[in-house]
Amino acid sequence: MIEFIKHVLGGQNQFASGGLLLMAIGAVGAYLRSIPEKLWYWIVGQTTMMITVKDDDAVFVWVKEWFLDQKFLKRVRRIDLDTTLQSERVALIPAPGVHWFWYAGRPFQVWFTRTENTRERTAKRMESLTFRTVGRKQVFLRRFVDDVVHSHNKRRGVQSWLYTYNDGWDYSQNYTPRLLESVVLQSGDKEQLVEDITRFRSSKQRYSRLGVPYHRGYLFYGPPGTGKTSLVSAVAAHFALSVYCVNLTEFNDRSLMAAVSEVPRDSVLLFEDIDCMKGGQKREPANGADKPGDKREKESANNGVTLSGLLNVLDGFFAPTGVLFMMTTNHMEVLDLALLRPGRIDYKLYLGKASDAQKADLYLRFFPDASEAEAREFVRTCSHAETMAEFQGLLLGLAEDPATLDIRRRVTTQCGAKEEVESVLA
Repeated sequence: MIEFIKHVLGGQNQFASGGLLLMAIGAVGAYLRSIPEKLWYWIVGQTTMMITVKDDDAVFVWVKEWFLDQKFLKRVRRIDLDTTLQSERVALIPAPGVHWFWYAGRPFQVWFTRTENTRERTAKRMESLTFRTVGRKQVFLRRFVDDVVHSHNKRRGVQSWLYTYNDGWDYSQNYTPRLLESVVLQSGDKEQLVEDITRFRSSKQRYSRLGVPYHRGYLFYGPPGTGKTSLVSAVAAHFALSVYCVNLTEFNDRSLMAAVSEVPRDSVLLFEDIDCMKGGQKREPANGADKPGDKREKESANNGVTLSGLLNVLDGFFAPTGVLFMMTTNHMEVLDLALLRPGRIDYKLYLGKASDAQKADLYLRFFPDASEAEAREFVRTCSHAETMAEFQGLLLGLAEDPATLDIRRRVTTQCGAKEEVESVLA
């Protein structure tokens, strides 16, 4: 081989030696041409900063919300329509591509990329935003990030939002939070609940000083139609907290931990109908034939979320900080005692059948022009409506127009039975 190389380079093979010479000249030329380009990219890399946000992070939506507050958005010529943002039904945001803008006296360049992942069973769109600006200190980028967070918190504080989980938390556009005044409870129940949440939200430093995990659990229990879910919505709206709703039958231990880990601070994590999760029900005494391992396998097979997995997100290593856990159930007696202990459920509120005072208050809310005597008489004669949901449905059948006052009086005088009410309203 050495002799062959010497033979080639020695000029005995003119074609080979000429070809090698041309290759060497071409390589040197290509390298020399690339020097200015490499030098340019090196200078750019040393004098600019970049920050990237991907769509699998909650901040990605925050950045798109931040765009809506910027004046330069009106000058963007390539735009996309977006209906996933909380602030508007249809928002205009920069379209995929490269955009330039000025922010805080500095030039910014943003790349908005969008790709389709076709390797999975179902195609998934992936998006990312990459910002570049001049400078070398991260302090400016931190100010930019703080501005994005401030913009998000400003929008979030205006209203309570509802999120459901589908491979990530999705904002529900059709959600309308309840007003706290519209939820009528037994005397003192609502006030005590609001006072407890207020006290908890103002005790963050005390929890930290004592080394106690900063979260609190609430359980609302009682028959169906007593206003448990409505109370959660109203309380969340009162404190301007977003609600993250979890249906435990759609999760397993792993996916539940992943979902809960994405819930931000100052939120409500709602577990509806927690008694429907078999893993959260009382455990029957184990017989001698069953081994602990077999029992766990059976529990896991019967339901995706085990009791252990639920307790881990409520009071374990995976429990989020600064979150209000709220749970609803129609049958508290079937829940496991391990779930009911303090630290996991700290506040229990029973919502039972509606009292006459609750019904009268709701009646006066529907008909402010009515007298208390009329409200009491309506409640007395329409006693078949046992829950607030039933009584509210009855009131919704009556119009607030003064022209229908005679109908309300007829209902009041003739509503001794459910059939008579329905016939009058018809």
